[in-house]
Amino acid sequence: MPKTMPKNQLLVTDHVPIDLPIWREALLGVDYIRLKASRIYYGRGIPKGDGSPVVLVPGFLGIDLYLVELYGWLWRIGYQPYMSRIGQNAECPNLLVDHLSKTILRARRETGKRVQLIGHSLGGVIARGAAMQHPDVVAGVITLGSPVRGVRVHPWVLGSAERVRKRIHNRRHLFPAQTPHEPGCYTSKCACGFSCTWRESFPDTVRETAIFTKTDGIVDWKVCVNRDPKTNFEVSGTHCGLAWNPEVYRIIATQLAVPPLQKRKPRTARTRAA
Repeated sequence: MPKTMPKNQLLVTDHVPIDLPIWREALLGVDYIRLKASRIYYGRGIPKGDGSPVVLVPGFLGIDLYLVELYGWLWRIGYQPYMSRIGQNAECPNLLVDHLSKTILRARRETGKRVQLIGHSLGGVIARGAAMQHPDVVAGVITLGSPVRGVRVHPWVLGSAERVRKRIHNRRHLFPAQTPHEPGCYTSKCACGFSCTWRESFPDTVRETAIFTKTDGIVDWKVCVNRDPKTNFEVSGTHCGLAWNPEVYRIIATQLAVPPLQKRKPRTARTRAA
């Protein structure tokens, strides 16, 4: 690995169990109550949307349904939200990215605008993978407690991930067009297209935002941040509760209101001479 990397390229460490205070996740109800009591939930004191499409991606083992509160809030403040339609997030990431890509392209087609992605936990990693495949369609990715720099999580999560990996392995015969199963399947070391995007530089036309909490009881917060500190935002609360955290909603509203990044024009000979 080179000694220096672009600031938007991540240094990935993989599958490291870490003893986190998972008991804190029992307080996720506090995040939900705070949200319902917040002015932000009712669209007060935050920028309003411009009708742009926003696709929501659930976390590990989750389905779209638990993001319905965020979905309704985005609709109320003026955005066009979409559920990911990836099914349960407990499948080969390549397949999940394919399903998500269909939703992204549909959102682009129906609205005519570049798409914003919001991914919770592993959903943020899936969202990044899809964004790297569609940099001209996706305007930005907001990750909520997503392990974008490697898998440093509570041992219970690693155990669940191993069970998912074995299930994927047992069904490989159903996908004859795919490459043979590798020991690194469902890790960042896999040679699949999704894992390769995990190790590559992020497109400079897609805005990155990482929201994290240092009281995360599931994922080590240090792997939930981007290399550029300006794109990282800390909140208080639980990992699971990031989907219902008023501080998170405020940051989302602010970041969605920022104009999309424009593709950099190539330097011409005249520009270089000047």
